[in-house]
Amino acid sequence: MDIINLLPENIANQIAAGEVIQRPSSVVKELIENSIDSGALNIDVNIKDAGKTLIQVVDDGKGMSSNDAEKCFKRHATSKIKTPNDLYRITTKGFRGEALASISAISHVEMKTRTENQETGTLIFIKGSNIEKKEDVVCPIGTSFEIKNLFFNVPARRNFLKKESTEFKHIQDEFIRIALSHPEINLTLTHNGAEIFNLHSSILRKRIINLYTESWNDRLVPIEESTEIATIKGFVVKPEHTRRTRGDQFFFINNRFFKSSYFNHAITKAFEGLIKKENFPGYFIYMEINTKKIDINVHPTKTEIKFEEEKYIYSILLSTIKRSLGKYNITPTIDFDKESSFDIPNSILSQAASEPIIKVNSKFNPFKTKDNSKGLTNKGFGSAKSSSVDWDNFYSIDEEKENNTENYPPIDIVNSLESFSKFLIKDSYIITPSKSGLMIIHARRAIEQMTYSETLKSLENKCLSSQKLLFPLEKEVSINEINIWEQNYDLLKKFGYRGIIKNNLLTIKSVPSILQEESISECIDDILDTLEYKEIDESHITNKIILSIAKSTAMKKLNLNTNKSIQALVDKLFQCENHTYSPRGKKIIETISLKEIEDKLK
Repeated sequence: MDIINLLPENIANQIAAGEVIQRPSSVVKELIENSIDSGALNIDVNIKDAGKTLIQVVDDGKGMSSNDAEKCFKRHATSKIKTPNDLYRITTKGFRGEALASISAISHVEMKTRTENQETGTLIFIKGSNIEKKEDVVCPIGTSFEIKNLFFNVPARRNFLKKESTEFKHIQDEFIRIALSHPEINLTLTHNGAEIFNLHSSILRKRIINLYTESWNDRLVPIEESTEIATIKGFVVKPEHTRRTRGDQFFFINNRFFKSSYFNHAITKAFEGLIKKENFPGYFIYMEINTKKIDINVHPTKTEIKFEEEKYIYSILLSTIKRSLGKYNITPTIDFDKESSFDIPNSILSQAASEPIIKVNSKFNPFKTKDNSKGLTNKGFGSAKSSSVDWDNFYSIDEEKENNTENYPPIDIVNSLESFSKFLIKDSYIITPSKSGLMIIHARRAIEQMTYSETLKSLENKCLSSQKLLFPLEKEVSINEINIWEQNYDLLKKFGYRGIIKNNLLTIKSVPSILQEESISECIDDILDTLEYKEIDESHITNKIILSIAKSTAMKKLNLNTNKSIQALVDKLFQCENHTYSPRGKKIIETISLKEIEDKLK
């Protein structure tokens, strides 16, 4: 008995959709790429409820005939490939013919399209791979897609979608990648009626600035190299503006976004010694390579690419970036004429500059002293005179008596240690005696742990106390950061943050009272990085924000000038439930036993 059956087309499409369409952002990516392949110069994207309710993409491309409009929803229906050799000459975004078939299998699709030669267009309505309506319609030249009720027949996939802010963040990411790959196209993105991006055709540098902020104009270092193997151009971000996340890293090949840990290593190596170990370099790298020497048919998402000469490209990329960093004086140099820079608090920056006043004591005489020694008044050795006995003793030889350490009287080490005062080394380490020896406490980690415990305890009962800034802090933020701030503002208010956004400028008016002024900017950067690039729930976000506040508090200058202040810190540390490790898992306390001390001094 035969048991193998051919699957119906609608079931096959649903299976394929599981790999091609992973979330709403996948639909946005596929539809915009189709619009670009159609020659569109204007593309409008309208999203509702992060794509769960509606995804609309409208373009002014070539459009499709009535027959093509129906045929495009079939599996492996494409206009880009006709022969096997075409697979090695792919210059378009799509070529597999799977996207529209997969989208129509798991949603309600309404498409309107018209070519330049047609007086009327074609409307097609599909539900779960079944065409339920096809008719003539009046519409402009181009194509319009409306995707509704995504995953309506795959409830498990719909239930596994993240919260709205997270899903829309993925849509934004896909939109930004396409916007960067085609700065010559006008693009708009709207979410729930609010315009997020309105990008006009421009050069690449201007497109980057429009996607981020005006301040990015000074952050970009241009790179360019042309060889027989590859042409490389684009920008890298200056070392001082690198971040602790990988969000600003973009590779493009023949105007197609792709990911490559191998080439990323080349860029990281080029920045060695210029950035902190925990930071990642930012870059916008564009490569042009002969299509016969690459293979993009690796994965349905088309973000993985195989290179025929990747080792040579690695070397070219590394040397190109190093040369550009040197050409634009980004590499470190020694300049003895350059004045050192200082971190100036915001309150001082807002004050008017005043001329320094020099006070001079006109009565001071450096040659007049109160008590002159006899040696000074009588010159040389003063009034003392040598005698014959002194000279005899000078030439006499006394045999040195052998020292016997074993005969030294015993020392009560414990009692001696307990009489010592605590002291601070290098503004970070507290040395204090204990009955078993010496205890070393990492002061900054101790403060971080204490701040973390206090903040967590305060949040269990109510919001953190907030303090108003005498001089509000102004910070330029990107479109993404604006959305992140607004989406998480209620949570941030619990921590004492208050601020308004106007024209890409975030004005911080209040901060947690435990936060020092010099730590505010760094703490906000850390929080925005956490919220922007990580898929985490509210409890995890809360923990991350507390960690940022605790870390920023610990980095301030320590006021541990007296034994009393040091003792207060030690006592407060031991009141914490966990006083041995910091919130980040670093050791706070280390004990050196008396035996270890004695062994070291043998």
